[in-house]
Amino acid sequence: MNFESPVGVFDSGVGGISVLKRLVQELPNESFIYYGDTAHAPYGTRNVDDIMHCVNEVVDYLLRQDIKALVIACNTASAVAAQTLRSWMQIPVIAMEPALKPAALLRKQGRILVLATPVTLKLEKFQKLYELWGEGAVPVPCPGLMELVENEDFAGAETYLRGVFSTYDPDSLDAIVLGCTHYVFLKSLIRSMLPQHVFVVDGNEGTARQLKHILEEKRLCSSGGRGTVKLYTSGDAHDIEVMKQLYAYDI
Repeated sequence: MNFESPVGVFDSGVGGISVLKRLVQELPNESFIYYGDTAHAPYGTRNVDDIMHCVNEVVDYLLRQDIKALVIACNTASAVAAQTLRSWMQIPVIAMEPALKPAALLRKQGRILVLATPVTLKLEKFQKLYELWGEGAVPVPCPGLMELVENEDFAGAETYLRGVFSTYDPDSLDAIVLGCTHYVFLKSLIRSMLPQHVFVVDGNEGTARQLKHILEEKRLCSSGGRGTVKLYTSGDAHDIEVMKQLYAYDI
């Protein structure tokens, strides 16, 4: 591993492509290897042991690619595995978390809806975040929503979200937190369904800034030139095509 080595990025499926896009925008000179564990998606409804097993297999693969840093582009995998991975890995590990703090700083007197997988909302990492920044926040588990994005069923996602939002007075909302990287591909749709004053926030920008800071701090930045992006999956060729389509998607 050296400063010209790629950065490894992974998610349980294709949702982390939204993170990858932001990383490339922030660090265009870096090369990235993205791994979507589509054969084992979704992580968000699995138990912790299953998730950890899947993560270890993905990380083993990425380490064989001589990566210089690892980005866990999945809120669920971050909550389950980040601390364990940092305890033994010799490279930086950058994790995701629901953007509750940025949403809290934008809040006036209304509610914040935190959309995430059931596992993400149950784990200690989110509970601690909620204790610090959860005033006015409502955790909203969204089983099945990730799969709709994974299958490119955006019409189904719209129906799902209308059902979620129908139980809240839209004028009482200040912000929506997209607590799963898959949901970022629904950002424009969500904005169109809610009043203009409602902020829609995600953790992708903060993750990209954190990776840049760590690479600079550890003197691991690429020396220059345009970086490359390589896509891999535990699934099949169709999943790679979906990743390519989502990478071109205007978020």
